[in-house]
Amino acid sequence: MYLQYGTAEHGSDAATLGVTIPWKNWNYALGPGVVTGYWDVWGSRWSGDYQGSSRSNWVVGAKPTFRWRAAQGQSPWFLEAGIGVSYATNRRYVTDHKDFSTRFNFGSHIGVGYLFGEQQKNEISLRLEHYSNAGIKEPNPGENFLQLRFARHF
Repeated sequence: MYLQYGTAEHGSDAATLGVTIPWKNWNYALGPGVVTGYWDVWGSRWSGDYQGSSRSNWVVGAKPTFRWRAAQGQSPWFLEAGIGVSYATNRRYVTDHKDFSTRFNFGSHIGVGYLFGEQQKNEISLRLEHYSNAGIKEPNPGENFLQLRFARHF
């Protein structure tokens, strides 16, 4: 389970609660490390300025994510990347500077993180995430969030 906060240009932000579901018995040796994977399922509140006030929107999504850890998978440091789908539940994402044409969008991210604590059950990561509809419909301004995530594995 994790909590995440992200900020984008022009004062937009996103507060997220999510869960990660590891892919059991799946790993791939890559160089000096190991790649594992998980499903990232989340709900988020995106907010931005719109016509003089703050406007928020609820967004849900799911994303398969790949994580690489050095030292045959034993390093506390990791790199990760994923791409998935999202859906704005009550309306399209619109701010004074962005006007998404669809409620359905794709999300992709890259990130770096660190596992710590008892049996490395805690993690903190910094991620760059991009959302857009991949050109399905115009306009397609996209939004880039710089995110900080804290996760606890149970």
